[in-house]
Amino acid sequence: MFSNLRSCVRGVGSALPSRCVANAELVGKVDTSDEWIRQRSGITQRYVAGEGETTSTLATRAAEAALANAGLAASDIDLVVVGTATPDYTFPAVATQVQASLGIVHGVAFDLQAVCSGFVFAVTTADKFLRSGSNKRALVIGAETFTRILDWNDRTTCVLFGDGAGAMVLEARESDGAFASPGVIAARLRSDGRHRAKLYVDGGPSTTGSAGHLRMEGKEVFRHAVGMVTDVIQGCLDDAGCAASAIDWFVPHQANRRIIDASADKLGIPREKVVVTVDRHANTSAASIPLALDLAVQDGRIKAGDLVMIEAMGGGFTWGAALIRW
Repeated sequence: MFSNLRSCVRGVGSALPSRCVANAELVGKVDTSDEWIRQRSGITQRYVAGEGETTSTLATRAAEAALANAGLAASDIDLVVVGTATPDYTFPAVATQVQASLGIVHGVAFDLQAVCSGFVFAVTTADKFLRSGSNKRALVIGAETFTRILDWNDRTTCVLFGDGAGAMVLEARESDGAFASPGVIAARLRSDGRHRAKLYVDGGPSTTGSAGHLRMEGKEVFRHAVGMVTDVIQGCLDDAGCAASAIDWFVPHQANRRIIDASADKLGIPREKVVVTVDRHANTSAASIPLALDLAVQDGRIKAGDLVMIEAMGGGFTWGAALIRW
């Protein structure tokens, strides 16, 4: 039975690999051009993990930044949830590696696999733990090294992705439940496994014994994306009893600028209220939303009291949205 607790944001943080790769660097390596990439995706650059940079090291750096932003110590955390599709190992979980790196010796840590929707799924999952009263503070992380599962001969996919990590600290607090009060207000998650072939990785421990490469039917993903994400966003708004006009900041998964614009336009959200980072980060899968959130907090756009909508769609298909009062 849930109490009158609400999961409130205490801090955010992010981490990027040291190497930044502009579109021009890819020209010649694959049959592409800066103009082709920009027109189809809005991407101008991405970050690529190098030697010694893994999903867990990026996740740990993002977690440390989020804890510093929250003014908390690692020992204050009793729940670590990491959304990732590119773990360091088949097991153990990235979350347990982050837990160990931070010196946390209590609580629970686990990974959640919903591909690009991973962070939204992780926030929603952590919210249920916190509102149940079983845990007090959570580190929710989206972290990926997608460049390590790309086919660098496939120009339709290899130019679209990048690496990085973002983190959020959520804290269970007593709440009056009012719409204006801080915390996670509403969330909607969905999945439909019939669409596997449209976006998947052609390998795995139980099939090929290898990591495999990402495969995508880009036009099909685009065709489904806008309708699916606007459905869960509208569901969150209905649950909260508000209209899209109440949203201060729309922070979508950063897959493609055209999908972002089409989703905002369909919902009637002005583009000046949309946080866009796909140009600088490319598609970082589960890391894209927390990377964008951290940037918008650090540059002063997202402030206490703002109403923030996050949403994503990923392979599976999975998709979801969450409405948060900052």
